[in-house]
Amino acid sequence: MSLEIKTSNLEPIRHTYANIARRFGDKPATRYQEATYDAQGTANSHYRPLWNPDKTLNDENYTIIQMEDWYDLKDPRQFYYGAYVQNRARLQDTAEGSYKFFEKRDLVENLGEDVIDAVTFGLLPLRHVEQTANLNYMYGAAYGYGTAITQACLYAGMDRLGMAQYLSRIGLLIDGNSSDSLTQAKNYWMDDEAWQGIRALCEHTLIIKDWFELFIAQSLVMDTFIHVVHYQHLDEWLVENNGRDVAMLTEFMQDCFKDLTGWSNSTIKIVVAESDDNKQNCQRWLDKWQEKVVTAYRPLIEKMFSEEQVLIALDDIQTQLAKRCKTVGLSVQIAA
Repeated sequence: MSLEIKTSNLEPIRHTYANIARRFGDKPATRYQEATYDAQGTANSHYRPLWNPDKTLNDENYTIIQMEDWYDLKDPRQFYYGAYVQNRARLQDTAEGSYKFFEKRDLVENLGEDVIDAVTFGLLPLRHVEQTANLNYMYGAAYGYGTAITQACLYAGMDRLGMAQYLSRIGLLIDGNSSDSLTQAKNYWMDDEAWQGIRALCEHTLIIKDWFELFIAQSLVMDTFIHVVHYQHLDEWLVENNGRDVAMLTEFMQDCFKDLTGWSNSTIKIVVAESDDNKQNCQRWLDKWQEKVVTAYRPLIEKMFSEEQVLIALDDIQTQLAKRCKTVGLSVQIAA
């Protein structure tokens, strides 16, 4: 007795959703494409926002930036919810391992008082800045246009909330879970003269109406200062002063900043290349916010570092900001 097994190929009736096929052709689509493109509602909203009745719920006019297709602002990382969660889970697993190692080996005992003071003054108050960054990116998620940019802003906002939480955990690690360091850091944030410019800057960003101006201020200008001052130059100072163990506690932040920089550079570059009006508006916002951030950050930098280190830090900020601006098609006009 013999059995003859036959096989047949089944062709799918369709490869993807109709709206995706109209954009990319009738072929299998990526999960990012299906989860992102045209997902935002554009018609038949139930009501206009009561707090702003001249605009629809999803309205292009929350910014003066104009795009022919807002879905051109695609995420080079291709993050939709599932991909984002999996990626950040891996980063968090690594971070949790570092925090457990730091606590298990009681590495805080290796830190001198000068290192603990530097972390308490120069790093822990940054959690309030990160909370502001969370709100700023969430504003983009709320008032941006097109799922390509709004979901990416949402993920960026959650990244910044995670950074704020990890900064709080650093405080708890160095003070034995007493929260004394966090209380002291809050006092610095509220009362120390060196932090007041940054505190005022954060409050100022919270009242910006144009969400893309806020995107430029936060992702291009403020984030460059934060990364260079707190995660490069302060990190170098800690290494030179027997505080290298703190570096493992900020690895999550550094990885996220690298990731967010690539995405925000891509977004701004596409907007700038879209039209001369877009480029002029972005350049104007860059000039405006660079001047404000330099003014706000200078007193803190001068208090955190020696006179020689201050000059090096300011020059490094200028160099890295200029490099990012060149990448996106803008130029730095004001020297730090």
